[in-house]
Amino acid sequence: MGSSGQQVSWKLADHPTLPKGKTLALIVLDGWGEYKPDEYNCIHVAQTPTMDSLKQIRLSMRNKDLTVSFGWTSGRAKLVDIALASGKIYEGEGFKYISECFEKGTLHLIGLLSDGGVHSRLDQLQLLLKGASERGAKRIRVHILTDGRDVLDGSSVGFVETLESDLAKLRENGVDARIASGGGRMYVTMDRYENDWDVVKRGWDAQVRGEAPHKFTNTVEAVKKLRENANDQYLPPFVIVDENEKAVGPIEDGDAVVTFNFRADRMVMLAKALEYQDFDKFDRVKVPKIHYAGMLQYDGELKLPGRYLVSPPEIDRTSGEYLVHNGVRTFACSETVKFGHVTFFWNGNRSGYFNPEMEEYVEIPSDVGITFNVQPKMKALEIGEKARDAILSRKFDQVRVNIPNGDMVGHTGDIQATVVACKAADEAVKVLEGPNSTNRGRMLMRNEPSEINMIIDAIEQVGGIYVVTADHGNAEDMVKRNKSGQPLYDKSGKLQILTSHTCQPVPIAIGGPGLAAGVRFRNDVPDGGLANVAATVMNLHGYVAPNDYEPTLIEVVNN
Repeated sequence: MGSSGQQVSWKLADHPTLPKGKTLALIVLDGWGEYKPDEYNCIHVAQTPTMDSLKQIRLSMRNKDLTVSFGWTSGRAKLVDIALASGKIYEGEGFKYISECFEKGTLHLIGLLSDGGVHSRLDQLQLLLKGASERGAKRIRVHILTDGRDVLDGSSVGFVETLESDLAKLRENGVDARIASGGGRMYVTMDRYENDWDVVKRGWDAQVRGEAPHKFTNTVEAVKKLRENANDQYLPPFVIVDENEKAVGPIEDGDAVVTFNFRADRMVMLAKALEYQDFDKFDRVKVPKIHYAGMLQYDGELKLPGRYLVSPPEIDRTSGEYLVHNGVRTFACSETVKFGHVTFFWNGNRSGYFNPEMEEYVEIPSDVGITFNVQPKMKALEIGEKARDAILSRKFDQVRVNIPNGDMVGHTGDIQATVVACKAADEAVKVLEGPNSTNRGRMLMRNEPSEINMIIDAIEQVGGIYVVTADHGNAEDMVKRNKSGQPLYDKSGKLQILTSHTCQPVPIAIGGPGLAAGVRFRNDVPDGGLANVAATVMNLHGYVAPNDYEPTLIEVVNN
């Protein structure tokens, strides 16, 4: 049976030429794209000898199919689109459950106010507001979280103005609809992997208790004022109050709550606080009796939340699940902020192991209480050390890691800190090339070992294979640009910083002493991207990927 219950034949066919048994290190450099070299390309500015040494033997790939290959975000968004467009969202048990509160209570909508399409979408919130009001919701309160990470910093003002216009139209039709509270996504509510519960607590205090250090009567004014000292991601919590300084929309007994993000990772912690009776991560002080539903179920293993508006997608037969069934022993590691990217997301929205006897997951605690530009090296060295030790133990066939520095520090908009972050990430991957290095085609085939030093050097020691790639861009372009590619400046002459992901190509490099002779990148996959990496890795483990997987990036030719 598959992880979703369907009958699956797990046996993979042997690859006709590539052997099994080679230790493979799969290294994901988060936020590491490829762009023209200039002073705002932090990867170019940083000292990155490891990745520089791979420039001549690596392929550039599209990064837009990230969610197809390792994640599931695009599929979840489409499910919500379909459910809203067809009206089926209002026919399900989840909506019926929250609508029981419409007559006497308030409908609270909590989520990211953005059109980035990574965690949520503004148009989905707009349709949900319209549909709920048409189906009996008389009092609605929206608790916004500003973005500036998946979209441009400063775009929060426009999103708030759009939402306020929509709410004003609802009020004209007799619905008491207002924004009740807000804050920046990285400082309020949207923490993940239990890295910093204080982030969730700040949101809880504003959303449930109606308490925050900043109070305003107008949301546009609130965001503009708070942006004077913080960017969109890190706006402090605020509540909207009436003329008597009373919060206009704290969550009360008898209310309904919907978290409208479709992506799971940054909603799970809030879902636990809203749903668990024995919750003990912080003092909630006030625990109203509510009807709560997520836009989708955020954790299939935990069944969290128990009620949801849209049934989640079934993501089965992931590459990790296939490989474990075929005897590939797996080690996965990252620090807290990206731990789910090598476990939960990787395994198709599934917590825990496929087979605990075959797998080991290691989480290194991330720094808490500071922004990532304060400690830009993050835990890159520790991740590299854990991966090195796992490789040299010879207990595992695959060692996969996510090194978060380029993404997490890049999102802060601090260019100097991001340069430091890129150098640290490169050091974690470090390869020391020996005198007998050989390049064949577009792939690094062999480096003589010089010393045991981080991941690739460990692969050299065990005669293994490495795959170095990235999930999307970020650190390679830190400024907003005009159509000709020149940096943009605001009216005061200040450089406009880019804090969101980019759509630039990402690299993939494959090599190591265990790589069979004759392996090269194919020329007949011109649109190759991250969705093709799964089949590629299966090949390198000595197996043929299932027929419905995207094609592999490699082939074997006679020398």
